[in-house]
Amino acid sequence: MTSPVHVIGGGLAGCEATWQLVSAGVPVILHEMRPVRGTDAHVTDNLAELVCSNSFRSDDAENNAVGLLHEEMRRTNSLIMRCGDAHKLPAGGALAVDRLAFAQAVEDTLTSHPLVTIERACIDRLPPEEWDSAIIATGPLTAAPLAEAIRATSGEEALAFFDAIAPIVYKDSVDMSKAWFQSRYDKAGPGGDGADYLNCPMTEEQYNRFIDGLLAGDKTEFKEWEKSTPYFEGCLPIEVMAARGRETLRYGPMKPIGLTNPHSTDKPYAVVQLRQDNALGTLYNMVGFQTKLKHGAQTELFRTIPGLEDTRFARLGGLHRNTFINSPKLLDPTLQWRQRPGLRFAGQITGVEGYVESATIGLLAGRFAASERLGAVPSLPPETTAFGALLNHITGGADVKSFQPMNINFGLFPPAKLEGKFRGKEKARAKKRAVTSRALTDLDAWLGRKAAAE
Repeated sequence: MTSPVHVIGGGLAGCEATWQLVSAGVPVILHEMRPVRGTDAHVTDNLAELVCSNSFRSDDAENNAVGLLHEEMRRTNSLIMRCGDAHKLPAGGALAVDRLAFAQAVEDTLTSHPLVTIERACIDRLPPEEWDSAIIATGPLTAAPLAEAIRATSGEEALAFFDAIAPIVYKDSVDMSKAWFQSRYDKAGPGGDGADYLNCPMTEEQYNRFIDGLLAGDKTEFKEWEKSTPYFEGCLPIEVMAARGRETLRYGPMKPIGLTNPHSTDKPYAVVQLRQDNALGTLYNMVGFQTKLKHGAQTELFRTIPGLEDTRFARLGGLHRNTFINSPKLLDPTLQWRQRPGLRFAGQITGVEGYVESATIGLLAGRFAASERLGAVPSLPPETTAFGALLNHITGGADVKSFQPMNINFGLFPPAKLEGKFRGKEKARAKKRAVTSRALTDLDAWLGRKAAAE
């Protein structure tokens, strides 16, 4: 009988790695520390809990690198994408999910699989030598003892950054005489109809008062050891963005473009958007409103937003510390720790940022470990694919001296040759489509099947 692979961590990466392994016929023992030991960010004991946003971001596989990653995962039998698609919510061009139903679906699938054994216990040290094949997918909230064991053995100083959580409100407490439903440019996406966001408009005067209150509001104080920890640029708290300039938010999460207020002929100066957070449609999260404001300051400030004056909060924003390793220095191209054959890392601990990026690295780690367990040599995805571009970045493409968490983006792909002549915005779109078309063709070749287009 095939010996099991041990997967440590029941988040998106660990669950996806487990699924890829058992789909190949390799048994898995999945170790998850909750509920034996909780974290500051999780609120349930479910596997694959989404602790921040409920959005997997753009689902446009033709023009967006994240959407391309979605499609590559779907073509590679991804459990995370299967459950995400099954529990999608209206979100314009994005793929958002009912976070509780999604996590429950992932957990039910794994707990019912005959090759999966789930052990609820905290692993406080590196896997023992008898675990000849193991994957550490403990994520950004790795328990301190294990994180210290990794740091001590690798000789690397721990790398870390802060990640913030956006508030969630009850939909029935939003004043619909001021707010309205619309996606930017009326764009429909998976599970949506082009009117997927709740929009709360602001005049210039209201926006400036909001910025003043945001900058002056009481904020969470960092411990001494946390003060030098950087933020991840793709998930900055709104007060940090506002401190960079009064207009920063108006060109970021509060941009008013592509929206028309049906309650007024005046164009909004800024807009706060809320996105559905559960299948019942009773909860909506404030898009891009990650914050380190204290809870009292959040309640007072956010109720100055038109339409949210009497809103009730199901969850207020928060801040947590994320930890990751210097993967370009420590990992080989198959995500294996150079110091110890058979031990792999996956997910956000490797320095990728985002739900689908984390799940992707879990998917690849699972496939690589399965190949080795079954006596084959792991096959690396082409660097022209989203899989390969992301994998290459964290295992050698990034500078080891300045390595920081990275989302998937077109800058990680080799340039694609354009056929024909294009100008302006059409040229930029053509470049993206050339990259995504090549990626899916090369992915199908890597998977050993004909391209979907054929």
